[in-house]
Amino acid sequence: MASGSLSRGSTPPWTPQQNKLFERALAVYDRDTPDRWQNVARAVGGGKTAEEVKKHYELLLEDLEHIQSGRVPYPNYKSSGSRDGGADEEQRRREVPKAPVNPWISK
Repeated sequence: MASGSLSRGSTPPWTPQQNKLFERALAVYDRDTPDRWQNVARAVGGGKTAEEVKKHYELLLEDLEHIQSGRVPYPNYKSSGSRDGGADEEQRRREVPKAPVNPWISK
């Protein structure tokens, strides 16, 4: 899975603030919005182009698909409250609810 910035190319990495603006812009400009990617790029700022925000969106969808399909392993967090240092991974999998269908994915 990509890092928090989702940067996988030669473009500058995305800042946490740009990612938050990106998320908000996706909520405002849905897939039926004319000039969606230009509007999202304008909302993100920082010189991001429509092409860059569209690519960022596609990388986000890839990451979501990997997570939802189980191809990304759960981290082995250590819990200070348990005797064995952390919960069994299978137990965590049973306790974690299935992610809801993402409304941003259009197939």
